[in-house]
Amino acid sequence: MTGTERGPASRPALSRCIRVDADEFAHRYWGREPLLSTASELEGGFDDLFSAEAVDELLTRRGVRTPFIRMAHEGAVLAPSAYTASGGFGAEIADQVSSDKVLAEFAGGATIVLQGLHRLWPPIIEFTRALVADLGHPVQVNAYVTPPSSQGFEPHYDTHDVFVLQVSGEKHWRIHAPVHVDPLRSQPWEQHRAAVARAATQEPVIDAVLHPGDALYLPRGWIHSATALGATSVHLTVGMSAYTRADVAAALLEQLGEHAALRASLPLGLDLHDAAALAPVVEETRRDLVEALRQADALGPAAALGRRFEADTRAEPIAPLATLEALATLDASTPVRWRESFAVRIQAVDDRVRLVTRTKTVSMPIEAESAVRRLASGGVLTPAELPGLDAESAVVVVRRLVHEGFVVAPA
Repeated sequence: MTGTERGPASRPALSRCIRVDADEFAHRYWGREPLLSTASELEGGFDDLFSAEAVDELLTRRGVRTPFIRMAHEGAVLAPSAYTASGGFGAEIADQVSSDKVLAEFAGGATIVLQGLHRLWPPIIEFTRALVADLGHPVQVNAYVTPPSSQGFEPHYDTHDVFVLQVSGEKHWRIHAPVHVDPLRSQPWEQHRAAVARAATQEPVIDAVLHPGDALYLPRGWIHSATALGATSVHLTVGMSAYTRADVAAALLEQLGEHAALRASLPLGLDLHDAAALAPVVEETRRDLVEALRQADALGPAAALGRRFEADTRAEPIAPLATLEALATLDASTPVRWRESFAVRIQAVDDRVRLVTRTKTVSMPIEAESAVRRLASGGVLTPAELPGLDAESAVVVVRRLVHEGFVVAPA
């Protein structure tokens, strides 16, 4: 994979969300303990990412549709028809946000949830991509807009880690220890509803009011609820879908088809309802499974998890019109750089250098390998600065890389 390696101290997106060193966060808090960080302990607030004005713009001028918006009131999610409508002539799609309906529900105490802001709002798109690079796990961002003195959702836990970034207003948070540690996606809080409700009546681990610029980290499974205080509260919930050892195990199990013993058919006429008849088959399969896992190496799981990560995250967007314009004027003095967060494997095979992504493979003459690797290492360069090629050849290589979406020309 290409990209510049980041040490614990060089994680800028993560660092703006925590009051401790990134290395301490990684070893003490990540997946283990909640962490409250106040605005005075952080560098700057979060109003560069989002604001109350941004909420109004999304609700009135952007044609937002479900599922990018939902609303909840006193723990119950409202039907989409309560806050959506047709966009009128030329935009008759019925599930577009209706500002009139949203106003009525919001004034009545309902919380607005703007989902998928990592796909909608430019500052959050950039922040999310940087945070993915810092964490090595997929990230999504939602905004919760709660009217004064209202609670959007009852006590619950999430199956992903979260950062709560308070943008404006104040919100009172109560955090309780897990009743089900490290839940997977298949283990939502509703499966433990009674235990969660009981835990929420106990003394909280954290009982705090978040003010603008404050941040709260919650590992998955930690129970939480929040109530807006004297003014409208806007906060961002940054969801981080941490890959787990269960994911590594699943990736290992994907390789079982390579083992002949585990591909064998079960005996003819076997009664699958008869535990006694099935027991010898289970025992034999267990032995074969242990042997298969003993022979497995890290290459298969690494490839499987790498493919999943590439599918779960997004590279820097490419501007089609600006790219074509840049290609028309590209020469040896044009500044270019590698596309950010773009997963590429660079392979030298015989007399070719291959650039392999999840969706395509691009092959170039082996003479371009040094130039390709130099671009992939990061930084802004001109074709004339690339090693191993004369200026004319470098322009040809860079033009191909821009056209294929590996390299961009900074605006």
